[in-house]
Amino acid sequence: MTVDRKRLFDLVLTVPVLVASLPAQAVVAVLVRQRLGRPVLFRQVRPGLHGAPFEMVKFRTMLNPDPSAGLVSDEDRLTRLGRVLRATSLDELPSLWNIVKGDMSLVGPRPLLMRYLPRYTPEQARRHEVRPGLTGLAQVSGRNALTWEQKFELDVAYVDRHTVLGDVKILFATVGKVLRRDGIAAEDSATMTEFMGSPAARGAE
Repeated sequence: MTVDRKRLFDLVLTVPVLVASLPAQAVVAVLVRQRLGRPVLFRQVRPGLHGAPFEMVKFRTMLNPDPSAGLVSDEDRLTRLGRVLRATSLDELPSLWNIVKGDMSLVGPRPLLMRYLPRYTPEQARRHEVRPGLTGLAQVSGRNALTWEQKFELDVAYVDRHTVLGDVKILFATVGKVLRRDGIAAEDSATMTEFMGSPAARGAE
């Protein structure tokens, strides 16, 4: 799939979904404001196409760190509302704006953390040859049951072989996983350990 066709595919699907989701986003924003306070949105710089940084936006699901209240780990800070938002993927709705802006794609390797960039092997770093996605091949192929290395292999496989039909299949598979609440937690959540680098990359240091 060429870059232009993939971008057109993203816009044709994302813009109507974004407009239709605005009432739901308004309700979620009110709930987050009431239960978690400000800010309503979680903003974090993530690596995009070719590793260029962009600000990813999601609904906030965790309380602010507060050691005096025992709110230190992500698991402690994740609220009941936050779990529901993650289970239904409603926390991802603001990321549709990132797709419209061109920071992200509907389908592609998930945007991880900026500090991971120097930890990738050259092959793993190829995951940044396409825009990061709201969902991806790794997310419908086992997600948290996979090792980091297995996820990155799937990311690179997607980079090499992505097509419109393939993206459609991944989107349908993603909808099924959301409805079944299967493999909900994101890679940067409390349920996934931090990526410290593959053995091959660490051995080259």
